[in-house]
Amino acid sequence: MKVLPVRLRSLVVAFVAGLVALSLGTSSVNAAGTAGGEWVENSLGLELSSAILIDADTGQVVYEVNADEPRPPASMTKMMTEYIVLEQIKSKALNWDEMITVSEEAANTPKDGSQVYLAQGEQYKVKDLYMAMAVGSANDATIALASAIGGSEQGFVEKMNETAQKLGLSSAHYTSATGLADTTVISARDQAKLAQIIIKNDPDFLEYASTTEYKFRPRDDKPIVNINWMLASNKSNTYLKAFAYDGVDGMKTGYISAAGYTFTGTVKRGDQRYISVVMNTKSKEARFNETAKLYNYAFNSLEKKTVIPAKSVVEKAESVKIKKGVKKSVPIITESDISLIVKKGTEPKVELTGYELKKPEELVAPIKAGQVVGTATYKYTDEQGKALEKTVNLIASKDVKKASWFALMFRGIGGFFSGLFNGIVDLF
Repeated sequence: MKVLPVRLRSLVVAFVAGLVALSLGTSSVNAAGTAGGEWVENSLGLELSSAILIDADTGQVVYEVNADEPRPPASMTKMMTEYIVLEQIKSKALNWDEMITVSEEAANTPKDGSQVYLAQGEQYKVKDLYMAMAVGSANDATIALASAIGGSEQGFVEKMNETAQKLGLSSAHYTSATGLADTTVISARDQAKLAQIIIKNDPDFLEYASTTEYKFRPRDDKPIVNINWMLASNKSNTYLKAFAYDGVDGMKTGYISAAGYTFTGTVKRGDQRYISVVMNTKSKEARFNETAKLYNYAFNSLEKKTVIPAKSVVEKAESVKIKKGVKKSVPIITESDISLIVKKGTEPKVELTGYELKKPEELVAPIKAGQVVGTATYKYTDEQGKALEKTVNLIASKDVKKASWFALMFRGIGGFFSGLFNGIVDLF
């Protein structure tokens, strides 16, 4: 056999080694993630396939990575289940003390995930099943609630998809109540939007989501322990204090092989709350570490600034015409402020892109101060060139009383003669 020269052998070895390295991936941000696909390069060095960070109050996106790709959310799916249960409670279709009988479907939940080992025919309060779902991500408790509401898990899944449509979660497609099915998908952007809706509509959710442990049955040896290691309350936990993050009080972790490790989180410090989503991180620890990078970026580099104060006069829209008032128009101002999350030390600029005022026929005296009379829209362009539009209501700045019938009569006569005179002038 002919032996290759030493230099040529070296080149061949280097080439083969390069091919092996490419096939196995690397540890950089472009390496393949744990659940397929690529980790996406980004300025924060996050090792994941998708992420987003938003202001919980306004929904303003302050950081994103591949945020529109629908991906399996794993047990983050349960946030939709939790939301629907809370809405059922609010509408009085359910109550916390109502007893739920464990269905055959719930009792036969696959045993390879989180559960509280329910048996068919057992009865538990809605509150206990909900806490098992919210704190311990128990799949069997989730299906017990889902089948009680929807008649079956599949019936409940239909309700999940209907709800997603109503909420404007266009990327969401649910095929299970638990997230165990890898055919359930949603984008990081829509997952963050769902989290924002839950916090606004059902603020009590965070009380349940931040519970560190919950005793499901009196006979249980140990309580259910919250899988969210980032909870601020874990700072006194010897084993979890390294992950505890000041201000974190929710929301939901997830893992299946098709999704990788996922986490929807929220953090509040002072008056500022952020919502984050990370998808397809490499380990259960990494989902919290990557989330911490997002929060550190936000609190270290960003601040909220008011760019349009409340009660501001809008350029070109200082007043609006009204009918039958002692005055024919009323001064108008902005109902609320417009605030933005911006880089610390910067002075954001916004431009008025348009306004819309109600017609005089829609504004008949008496007019009350604070009555909405129109809207104004402003545009902000961030440092990356992304445009963000904000719309604010315009309101009457003072009361306008209805004119007396005598004044309205003379105003009508004056209008008549004015019209008649103008008509005569137009003849010539």
